[in-house]
Amino acid sequence: MQAIVAVDENWAIGSKGSLLVRIPADQKMFRQETTGKVVILGRKTLDTFPAGQPLKNRTNIILSRDRSLTVEGATVVHSVEELLEAIKEYDADTVYNIGGESVYKLLLPYCDTVHVTKIDHAYEADAYFPNLDADDAWEVTEESDEQVYFDLTYHFVKYERKK
Repeated sequence: MQAIVAVDENWAIGSKGSLLVRIPADQKMFRQETTGKVVILGRKTLDTFPAGQPLKNRTNIILSRDRSLTVEGATVVHSVEELLEAIKEYDADTVYNIGGESVYKLLLPYCDTVHVTKIDHAYEADAYFPNLDADDAWEVTEESDEQVYFDLTYHFVKYERKK
């Protein structure tokens, strides 16, 4: 399984149920990485999508404790065990954890690769991704040149779990 996330310099990912910032090149990279693949997300993340609908051209799996939740166009699972069973039929490299905070933390132990857009700015935030730079289990295997969007600089960084 892989994860894909945009973080600020404090590994923050969101504030009040929204992304910290929308960077078109980051959104394009997200689409390129996940289109035609499987995305795993929580219900709160689903609520942030246009009209609260699953992402198009992807297999959407919603992880939620709410046993009454049904989402048209998506599979809903209620535990990690149920999720792992649901993704068995897919190649692990085609399965992406796309958040939010609790789903990232819950599934990070199952991820081997994390695609991080690191934004060189600190935002006011209330949701965070685990700091992979402070975790000896992870190493940077690729990093883009510095990117710029208006006055923001950022990098695309690939982390892989050490073997």
